[in-house]
Amino acid sequence: GVRLDTLFIDEGFGSLDDQTLDEVLDVLDSLRERDRSVGIVSHVADLRRRIPVRLEVVKERQGSSVRHRL
Repeated sequence: GVRLDTLFIDEGFGSLDDQTLDEVLDVLDSLRERDRSVGIVSHVADLRRRIPVRLEVVKERQGSSVRHRL
């Protein structure tokens, strides 16, 4: 098999119920703990409590800015 070191998921969480979201995030946490990089693009607010480090893109009047959150 092929080893994937980086995984990006774009808007894959909006239709999940709370229990399924927790299960999916547990799997993604286990990947991260095994030195895999996981990138998530999402508008789901509940993800903020589970993701320790974030890059947030904020729409502003003159364009967008990026903020690094720990």
